[in-house]
Amino acid sequence: MTPSPLVELNDVEFAYATRPILRGIRMQFPRGKVVAIMGGSGCGKTTILRLIGGQIKATRGTVRVGGEVVDSLTHDRLYELRRRMGMLFQFGALFTDLSVFENVAFPIREHTRLPETVIRDLVLMKLHAVGLRGAAQLKTSELSGGMARRVALARAISLDPMLMMYDEPFTGLDPISLAIIANLIRRLNDALGATSILVTHDVEASFRIVDYVYLVAGGEIVAEGTPEEIRASKEPFVQQFVKGQADGPVAFHYPGASYAQDLGLAGGRA
Repeated sequence: MTPSPLVELNDVEFAYATRPILRGIRMQFPRGKVVAIMGGSGCGKTTILRLIGGQIKATRGTVRVGGEVVDSLTHDRLYELRRRMGMLFQFGALFTDLSVFENVAFPIREHTRLPETVIRDLVLMKLHAVGLRGAAQLKTSELSGGMARRVALARAISLDPMLMMYDEPFTGLDPISLAIIANLIRRLNDALGATSILVTHDVEASFRIVDYVYLVAGGEIVAEGTPEEIRASKEPFVQQFVKGQADGPVAFHYPGASYAQDLGLAGGRA
């Protein structure tokens, strides 16, 4: 994968107490590219974003952003690095007591000492980029789901980050809003010259905009490649995930004792 990576995960493992979440994860996220991390619920996708952002530390292995090992950074240096990251949370996470304008202005005021006239111009510029300059004075309660996600995106790019992270950005959106958000992710990444990491379940929407895909299952990378390579894979799990098949390696039932045994039936046979 070229060009050189902005983010690297080398042999990363992570566990909550004795419960392993990630095992031997090796990923690269090149500068200027949009890369998807995909997989079923609970496979560790969001955990990877939290490791990159320094919210949690790897049990083993290294996480590098811009050449720096995230785990080794001081609090001040980590705060400085996060200033260059943008994050779009699954449901936007807007401040409900602030207007659209104030939501987008918040990180600019938090991280800079720019005069209010400049902040105003920057906020309107970011809202214009997502098509919502006319909604600047609306309350968050007046926004549709798709509009709220676009405001959250404007806030995430307010400081022109070098790295954008998206946690399930398509969840709960109608087809039109979903297409708008997907196109914005691609266009804004290219305009900013940023690197984007997209955690999602949505195969169709993400495959149209990403350059590379990591498919995670059971805390491990089970497949990787371009969208075309993933679609062409003959691996049963990959086929089941991409095609949304009910039957395949991923079972419907969580592992446990036989049903008959749990019910106390004679012989304990399911």
